[in-house]
Amino acid sequence: MTIAFIAEAAGVSVPTVSKVINGRSDVAAETRRRVEAAIVEHGYQRSAGARPRAPLLEVIFHELESEWALEIVRGVERVAGQHQLAVVLSEMQGRRTPGRGWIEGVLARRPTGVIAVFSDLSDALRAQLSTRGIPYVVVDPTGEPLHDTPSVGATNWNGGLTATRHLLGLGHRRIAVIGGPEWILCSRARIDGYRAAMDEAGVGVDPAFISHGKFHVEEGIETGRALLGLPNRPTAIFAGNDLQALGVYQAARELRLHIPEDLSVVGFDDLPVAQWVSPPLTTVRQPLIEMATAAAEMVLAIAAGEEPAQMRVELSTELVIRESTAPPRG
Repeated sequence: MTIAFIAEAAGVSVPTVSKVINGRSDVAAETRRRVEAAIVEHGYQRSAGARPRAPLLEVIFHELESEWALEIVRGVERVAGQHQLAVVLSEMQGRRTPGRGWIEGVLARRPTGVIAVFSDLSDALRAQLSTRGIPYVVVDPTGEPLHDTPSVGATNWNGGLTATRHLLGLGHRRIAVIGGPEWILCSRARIDGYRAAMDEAGVGVDPAFISHGKFHVEEGIETGRALLGLPNRPTAIFAGNDLQALGVYQAARELRLHIPEDLSVVGFDDLPVAQWVSPPLTTVRQPLIEMATAAAEMVLAIAAGEEPAQMRVELSTELVIRESTAPPRG
């Protein structure tokens, strides 16, 4: 399959096809669409003798504004440094999928591999990367992992189960949960784990005790205020991540509630800040650096022509008990 064949199939010139393949932006949108369609339809693959991949690992984030993202970067940098590769970071400003500008940049840079974090790669984007011979791995995919897409995650369901069992074991029954966005797989899994633990203990779940929102401190503050303002407020809150848990701390302070005497709080992630807040936060450790390391090693192995031993890798979570949880008063 040659560029000339694709040019004839799309009804354009060979230089135009070359521009599309290499991510040049000076091609009309409709022309680009026809060329990409012809590439997919006829199974074009960039030849092994084409321009070699650049010594780069491209990492794209849903958002880049927390220690969570920094931990991922640390893991990728660890592997990139061992292989003399630079790391390029991109952010989608909260969007679920990257836009055309991002894919054009990637095709132009032609990195050794792409790691998509907490985001979706559409069928079209995955096809564009595949036809150019650029391997990709997804960390914490927002939707169900596709069988043909390499991905790395953590045991989120078990983390939610373990966190809730810990609170139940302390004697709590009015346990609220603050989840992340409903469309994100890991968020749903953590809440499903919470539900499973409550069901296992025979404890009914008050619908008012379950909420979804962004994985931000502000979400923890706002939802924490709402939960703690209920007539029969929860005695414990399981937050979807450590940032939300810090927001719950603030909401409790505003109401002059003491943690853990008046309210137990459990987070998720075990970011470095979790052990330095007062009181130190009980949380579910998600091995973020190890997840990023696994993703980087996987994408480099694929770039070297190796088949992944498994397309989906899940690393274990672990409950880290500190001082933010205690039996409820009375």
